[in-house]
Amino acid sequence: MSQTKNNETVIINNVNETKKKLFEFPHAYVILLSLALFVALLSYIVPAGSFDRVVDAVTKKTLVLPGSYHQIAQTPVQIGTFVKSIHAGFVEAAYLIFFIFFAYFYIFTVLKSGSMNGAIRKLIEVTKDRVELVIPIFMIFFGVLGTTCGSFEATYGLIPVFVGIAIALGYDAIVGLCMVEMAVLLGYSTPTINPFTLGLAQTIAELPLFSGLGFRIFAFIITISVGIWFTMRYAKRIKANPKESLVYGMNFGDLAISKDDLMNAPFNIRNKIIMSGFIFTMVMLAVGALKLKWYISEFATLFLVMGVINGLIAGWRPSKIADIFVEACAGMVFGAFVVGVARSILLVMNAGNITDTIIYSISQPLQKLPSALTAQGMLIVQTIINFFISSGSGQAATIMPLMTPLSDLVGVNRQVAVLAFNFGDGVSNLFWPTNQTLIFCAIAKIPFGKWYKFFLPLAGILIVTHMILLGVAQAINLGPF
Repeated sequence: MSQTKNNETVIINNVNETKKKLFEFPHAYVILLSLALFVALLSYIVPAGSFDRVVDAVTKKTLVLPGSYHQIAQTPVQIGTFVKSIHAGFVEAAYLIFFIFFAYFYIFTVLKSGSMNGAIRKLIEVTKDRVELVIPIFMIFFGVLGTTCGSFEATYGLIPVFVGIAIALGYDAIVGLCMVEMAVLLGYSTPTINPFTLGLAQTIAELPLFSGLGFRIFAFIITISVGIWFTMRYAKRIKANPKESLVYGMNFGDLAISKDDLMNAPFNIRNKIIMSGFIFTMVMLAVGALKLKWYISEFATLFLVMGVINGLIAGWRPSKIADIFVEACAGMVFGAFVVGVARSILLVMNAGNITDTIIYSISQPLQKLPSALTAQGMLIVQTIINFFISSGSGQAATIMPLMTPLSDLVGVNRQVAVLAFNFGDGVSNLFWPTNQTLIFCAIAKIPFGKWYKFFLPLAGILIVTHMILLGVAQAINLGPF
C-alpha cells in the first residue's frame, strides 16, 4: 500500500513537472527571433510603402511630410536578408551593447570593493524599523532622473545593484528592478524637461519649448505615485510571505547579497571614497544629459574611467582591474546581446519597407473618432507604434509630423497631442519586447513571463490614469494651443 502511494506521488510530481515545462516561457532570444521572422513574413502580405521625408532646419531631424504616404514596389524579405539582419542588428546596436558592458564594469567595481554593502548597512541603520522607505526614496530619485534627463539607458548598469539591495532587505529582484528601471521609465513617460522626446516633439509641433510644465509636473507626480503604491503593495506582501514572490526560489547568483554579509560589511575610508564617487557619477549622469548634451558615448566613458578609479582606490593592481572588467562583461553578455537581437527586428521591417505602411494604417482610424476621444485614441496609437519604433526621438520625428496637423483637424490642442505621444512612448517601454523590457529583464535575471505577470495589471492602471489625465488636459484647454 505504501509503495503504491509512493508511486502515485512520483507520478503526480512528474505530471506537475510536465505541466510546468509545457507552460515554460520561451527564451528571450527565441521571442525576439520569432518576432523578426513574423515581421519578415508580413513583408510578403503588407504592402510596402513610404512617407516622403525632409531634414528640419531647426532640429536637424529627418521629419515625415504629412499626407505624403505612397505605396512602393514590394520588397519581401528573403531568407538571406533575414539571417544577415541578425549580425547587422548587433553591429548597429554595438554602441549600446558596449555601453552596458562599461556601465556594469563600473557597478561591479563598487560591488566587488564591498562599498555598496557597507553603504546599505548604514542606510538600514539610519532607517531602522522603516526600511521600506528605501523603495519610495529611490523610486522618486530615479523618477526625477527620467522626467528630466530621459536617459534610461544610463541606468542599465545600476539594475544589479538594486536587485541586490532588494534581496538583502527581504524583498525580491522585481522590487529591485522597480526601484530603478521602472521608476526611471515612469518618469520618462511623463517628461517635464526631457530634451530628447518632449523637447523634440514640442519643437515639431511648434510649441514653446517645455511649455505646459505645471501640468506635466502634476502628471509626473500622479504617475510615479501610482508606481510607488503598486510596488510597495507587492513588496509588503512578499515581506510577510516570501513565497508570494513571483520569482520565489530562483537563484540570482552574483546579483543577490546575503543579509548576513550585508550586516557585517565594513564601511572604511576606501568604501566611503568609492561611494562618494558613486554619488558624483549619479550627479554627472544628470548634469551630462541636461547641461553638457552627453549621450551614450560620454556616459560609457564616465563609467569606464570611474571603474578604473574605483579599482585603484580599492588597492587593486592593473591586472586585477582587467580581470574584473572581463568578469563583469561575462555577467552581462546575455542582457547586452538582447539589444543586438532586438535591433534585427527593426532592420527586417525596414528591409521589407512595411514600417511606414503600418504607421499610416494605425493612424488613419483617429480621424474617425469624436474629438472628445481623439486624445485617448492618440495614446493607444502611440502605444502600438512604440512596438515598431523603439527610439523615443525617432518616434517623435516620425509620428509628430502626422499627429500635429491631425490634432488641428479634430480640435485637439497640440499640447495635448504631445502629452499623448509622451504617455504612449513611455509606459509601453515597460512591456513591449521590442523595446527595453527584455533588456532590463535579462540584466536583472528575471524571466520575461514573470515580469509580465507583475507589470500587466499596473500597465492597465497606468493607461487608464493617463487617459483620465488626457481628458483633464483637454477639458482645461492645456496649451498654449
